[in-house]
Amino acid sequence: MKVRVRVAKSRIAGQGLFTLQDIQKDTRIMPYGGERISKKESVKRLTQGNASIFTFSNQYDIDGNVLGNTARYINHSCAPNCAVDITRRRIWIVAMRVILAGEELSYNYGYGMEQYGDFPCTCKAAHCMGYILAEEYWGLIKKKDTFPRHTNSA
Repeated sequence: MKVRVRVAKSRIAGQGLFTLQDIQKDTRIMPYGGERISKKESVKRLTQGNASIFTFSNQYDIDGNVLGNTARYINHSCAPNCAVDITRRRIWIVAMRVILAGEELSYNYGYGMEQYGDFPCTCKAAHCMGYILAEEYWGLIKKKDTFPRHTNSA
């Protein structure tokens, strides 16, 4: 089954990917496609500002900055509705729960602890960590106050 989606303005960041139909839990929504590149080439492209590089294996990454790869528009969220399943041949975006038509697709980008402070999160989830960081590391850092509360001092 081909899942119908559209790219549109995101409340998270820039553009996002939205589903045009209900999606059942555990559905493989789409592959994350692109050019298979070496780790050395990956570093080079990342330093040139390419934000569509996806870790694939110990040897290779996928450069998703290609036409036809709409999965590159999926934003990070601390409360994602999708997960990533990496098989021997592909990277799949999979529904973690029932996703209703019109919802923005998101997954946790799973960044490591190295320089996590360089990647602030703007997902606006109720339990947003404040950083684009794999959930396994959340207990190791102090949560960033992403929505400062204003106080009245009279």
